Amino acid sequence: MIGDLTSRLLRFLAPETAHRLTIRALRWGLAPAAPAPDDPVLTSELWGLRFRSPIGLAAGFDKNAEVPGRMAGLGFGFVEVGSITPKPQLGNPTPRLFRLPADRAVINRMGFNNDGLAVVRPRLEALGPRACPIGVNLGANKDSDDRIADYVAGMAALAGLADYVVINVSSPNTPGLRELQSQAHLRELLAGVRRAAADALGETRAPPPILVKIAPDFSQPDLAELAETLLALAVDGVIISNTSVGLRQHLHDPRRDEPGGLSGRPLFALSTECLGQFYRLSGGKLPLIGVGGIDSADGAYAKIRAGASLVQLYTGLVYEGPGLIRRLGAGLAERLRRDGFANVAEAVGADWK
Repeated sequence: MIGDLTSRLLRFLAPETAHRLTIRALRWGLAPAAPAPDDPVLTSELWGLRFRSPIGLAAGFDKNAEVPGRMAGLGFGFVEVGSITPKPQLGNPTPRLFRLPADRAVINRMGFNNDGLAVVRPRLEALGPRACPIGVNLGANKDSDDRIADYVAGMAALAGLADYVVINVSSPNTPGLRELQSQAHLRELLAGVRRAAADALGETRAPPPILVKIAPDFSQPDLAELAETLLALAVDGVIISNTSVGLRQHLHDPRRDEPGGLSGRPLFALSTECLGQFYRLSGGKLPLIGVGGIDSADGAYAKIRAGASLVQLYTGLVYEGPGLIRRLGAGLAERLRRDGFANVAEAVGADWK
């Protein structure tokens, strides 16, 4: 059974080996499916979707949509799969995933390793009734001659199977990808994926909400420009943030200088500051998902008060195990009630109001 004790034992294995074993165990049903009962203070509605909890699983854990139902059974309020590229790819050479226990952090340079659309699509089609919303995170192939076309292909294939779609243009591990965060590229990209969704779905259903996932490494002027751009382009939401290419100077682990994106506790302050500034710059007009360094109820609550309607975690599970999900829910509910909020939506952006 994948519980907190097993999670601690898995940390003695190489990170990717531990991850593959975890996914395999979840596929076999070896998981403690014991989510807490729905708590009204934690429930919310966004984009016409009901979230029983604002605590979700970030992309990167279930890259290939192998266990979204199992993760929902652990108590997540929503699950995001991917990143998924049109063609399967192996990703960057190994080793490419490093735990930094002294810093409660992880550095990765995975490079969008995934099975590709042709394999992932049938898995999403085969899902039974969904216990929670399932988002699909789209990426571009490293060797692509037209990366915008890759996102269009992803949307065309998966629009009808996703409760929301994330355009991931902020991974630091695909050279040049972050250039797509510019105004001109975003305008072309969003126009393309919107057309693809409309063409794929016709009049059978409304297109899924489209979110953009951004990096935390923006200067204040560049973040202000990006907020203005995403408002003008009327995206449905923004995920803040992806991993950081900086923040190494205060780390203690000897692997701190490994190339790649940094996640975990050291990212918390920067990503939360970026989130709060974006919320202020956008006037609270765009729903935000806060991710980066959450490993406690205080951390989740801080993201919400800074402007996040929902939050996500992944690295926190590496160090805290699956019991973290239930502890976060209980702790967040206690903090909301303590501060007089009737529901989580009332607390969104409270530090700016």
